[in-house]
Amino acid sequence: MNPFKKLIEPRLPGAAVGISDDGLGVVTLERRRDLFAVRRAGYTSLPEGLIRPHFDEPNITDTAELAGIMAELVTSTGMLKRHRWSAALPELATRTTVITLEGVPNGRGELEEMLKWKTERALGAPPADLRVARERLRPDAQGRARYLISAMRLSVLAEYEAVFAGLGWHTGLILPRHMGEASWLMRDGAFPTDALLVSAFNEGFTAVLLRGTQPLLVRNVQCDEEDRHDELYRLILFYRDRIAQASGAEGGAPTETIERLLVTGSGFDARSASAIIEETLSVAPRMLRAEDVRLALPSPDLDFSLLAAPTGVAALAWN
Repeated sequence: MNPFKKLIEPRLPGAAVGISDDGLGVVTLERRRDLFAVRRAGYTSLPEGLIRPHFDEPNITDTAELAGIMAELVTSTGMLKRHRWSAALPELATRTTVITLEGVPNGRGELEEMLKWKTERALGAPPADLRVARERLRPDAQGRARYLISAMRLSVLAEYEAVFAGLGWHTGLILPRHMGEASWLMRDGAFPTDALLVSAFNEGFTAVLLRGTQPLLVRNVQCDEEDRHDELYRLILFYRDRIAQASGAEGGAPTETIERLLVTGSGFDARSASAIIEETLSVAPRMLRAEDVRLALPSPDLDFSLLAAPTGVAALAWN
């Protein structure tokens, strides 16, 4: 089951914008049998400091300048007349986590109270101040209920929506950048194995561990660039130990391993990430490219690692 199923009704447009702290990408997709084809796409770097992603503080230092850059990009790519969009927003502007309920609630009212309490503890903000997207996942190995939670502060979301409104856009779905990228890994149910997304940004990276089409773990790591490899190594160690413990293989090899790897953004070398996984798990993951997720790019000049978020969000229109 795709955890975004309840979030994407009615059908979304096949166009999306992806915003990071240092760049902006726009795409339109079309479905061709068993693959997605990029009809139009563009990417441009953003001036340093124009967007300062933060969960609790203002993000956009100059709304007019950002709107002007976006208008120029959609004009140059022939998408000026398009008004229905989806959006993937910067990592630090959002928070995503997987929460587990320890007990069984007595009715829907108690369930809602438990979820609100867990959400506030996990995200560090009261739900009333947030736009929250929530989807139930499969229970864990102990049978406990699990939920995928993504949220933004309403005040931060309003900044981005003001830019979109100024361009005459109607945004049907707004997701964190890493969830747009992870949707490529969630899409193909033919792979029940574990996969890892490493979504890099200026202040660190977000890791999303998945089993089949469902998230196991979402972790945001803020660190200096020289510390990224060490932090990923610690995460893979945690994964190895968690899997071994969950499968009852005390001191033995885990019964599952990370077989697919997608590295996006800039500042994290995909081969280095693969080497860390191979060193820790003794298995080399398959590094995914656009063609591996059945995405056809019209030009080799287009960088899938920078466009994975908007293409992933746009592809949700066909879920």
